[in-house]
Amino acid sequence: MSDGKVELRGLLVDWGGVLTSGLEEALRRWAELDGFDFDSYLQAVLAWLPAENPADATAEAELNPVHALERGQIAVPDFERKLASILVRRDGTPVPAEGLIERMFAHFEHQPAMSALVRRARSLGIRTALLSNSWGNTYPRDTWDGMFDDIVISGEVGMRKPDPEIFLLAARRLDLKPEECVFVDDLGLNVEGARALGMTGMLHTSYDETRRALESLFGADLT
Repeated sequence: MSDGKVELRGLLVDWGGVLTSGLEEALRRWAELDGFDFDSYLQAVLAWLPAENPADATAEAELNPVHALERGQIAVPDFERKLASILVRRDGTPVPAEGLIERMFAHFEHQPAMSALVRRARSLGIRTALLSNSWGNTYPRDTWDGMFDDIVISGEVGMRKPDPEIFLLAARRLDLKPEECVFVDDLGLNVEGARALGMTGMLHTSYDETRRALESLFGADLT
């Protein structure tokens, strides 16, 4: 480009909370139906999070089951047992471990306007990729035909956001440099991780705001 700026040519988007309804809303519904207090779930999971960067991956898998699950280091049934063991229903009975992940993700609602936005971007020649941290959950891949040039799911590649390597992998799969990519996520930590590598990071809060921001960045009409 004549002004010396790098041309933006790629769009990386998160799944949960961007292409679906918000995380907290869905998880609160799961907690309600499973009969336990949502705040107790948050406290239990947050207790795992301080183990951010132990000396090796094996240590982290022991200390932080969430990060281990996202990287595919532990099996879903093992994680379900770990999480269920620290949750207690209001009536004092244990939360069933089997099927816990399926129940947890049952209340994420598809956001067709956001999916259509990604499709419109791709139709204009912008390269698109999904970049998602997986909890061993299933994805509605049958609805993604023609939507993405590539799909990067944490548990399948052994890395998780905001690990620098997973952003670099997603860009490389699109045959782009990080600075040529825009990354959209609903979690600030992940957005900052992308920005640290030179990507244009965008915190998603609503369809309208994200659409307007992408139109400005790519210089394209995405309505």
